[in-house]
Amino acid sequence: MSNIVVVGAQWGDEGKGKVIDFFTPKYDYVVRYQGGNNAGHTVNISGEKFILHLIPSGILHKKKVCIIGNGVVVDPAALVEEIEMLHEKGINTDGRLFISNQAHVIFPYHKVIDELKEVKKGGTKIGTTKKGIGPCYADKVARNGIRILDIYNTNVFREKLKENIEEKNTVLKSLYGFKGFDFEEIYKAYTVLGKRIEKYVAETGIMLYDAVRNGKSVLFEGAQGTMLDVDFGTYPFVTSSNSSAGGACIGSGLGPTEIDKVIGVAKAYTTRVGEGPFPTEFTDDLMETIRKKGREFGSTTGRPRRCGWFDAVVVGHSVRISGITEITVTKLDVLDELPRIKICVAYKYKGKRYENFIPDNELLSHCEPEYIELPGWQKDTTKIKSYHKLPANARSYLRKMQSLIKTKITLVSVGSERKQTFTKDA
Repeated sequence: MSNIVVVGAQWGDEGKGKVIDFFTPKYDYVVRYQGGNNAGHTVNISGEKFILHLIPSGILHKKKVCIIGNGVVVDPAALVEEIEMLHEKGINTDGRLFISNQAHVIFPYHKVIDELKEVKKGGTKIGTTKKGIGPCYADKVARNGIRILDIYNTNVFREKLKENIEEKNTVLKSLYGFKGFDFEEIYKAYTVLGKRIEKYVAETGIMLYDAVRNGKSVLFEGAQGTMLDVDFGTYPFVTSSNSSAGGACIGSGLGPTEIDKVIGVAKAYTTRVGEGPFPTEFTDDLMETIRKKGREFGSTTGRPRRCGWFDAVVVGHSVRISGITEITVTKLDVLDELPRIKICVAYKYKGKRYENFIPDNELLSHCEPEYIELPGWQKDTTKIKSYHKLPANARSYLRKMQSLIKTKITLVSVGSERKQTFTKDA
């Protein structure tokens, strides 16, 4: 059995949770490899909605082993809340959920720094979720971070936490006038939280290596999307981790030679949450129509998503960066009522035409998208269960998308339920 990465090919919110849920029955392990509880994967099962922020979507399938990798930053309080939510719904996590002891921990000061920096930036804010993700990653890179394993060594934890709080309090007071944090209060709270998650903590890198050597299969679950990758996205309007497929190796401890396939997920149109350039963004009327029909509100923040036409330049860039071998298209049904549908094939800026993505926010913010226009199908697709039953114009739209991004579309989704997904060859 092959090991695959499922990764977003746009700015996140592409429907990865549903796609991962679709593939999970074929795999033994499901691994989340980056991000934190700023992500939100939504799965609808027989009318019941599950929104997961840290725990891999595979937990909804019995007997599947789920791992939160070392590349994830973990808010223990949010994790405990998510575990309890699953238990209340009758889903057992014991013996199935494991957290890397090398994952870094989000503390209250990370969240406050996140919020205060955004407020101070004003009109130049990035649009973070204020969950403390970026500041936690910053501490990790600056080698000030506290890992989960540190919590269980009393002397190490006290020393590291005290040093961090003293430094953060100095910065918060001088730059923002914030009163600061009490060391003992946080130390006691996180010692208790550490005990609550201790049974899930493991050497997950070794666990995965041994699993693959024993013939087990692994599905890597990406959060956000390739266009939010800290290196290859629309920097600085990005997340703070490598949300492209390459992050799967660094964030799990499994080497690149173990990855067999990368499946990209893209909506039949485009969305993004927060700030940053968005060349194909709709005008207000169409924005409202698609947002309402597609229920385009963030599963983590509830913020309305910005919506626009499918951008083949963006998805083509993601295909290259993440090494995507095949694409899943979601939310095709949201376009059912439109008489004409556009696809962006290039950008025009200062007399030049660009078919490849250019990581220049000035260009991206002021370019003119070049579109091709296709006829819509204006028929309900939500009850269709095979590709060949789709309206002819819907199939033509998918074929055109496929030819532009030069990657085969293998799976199509026409609704939020599990059963509203089918293979393109079916």
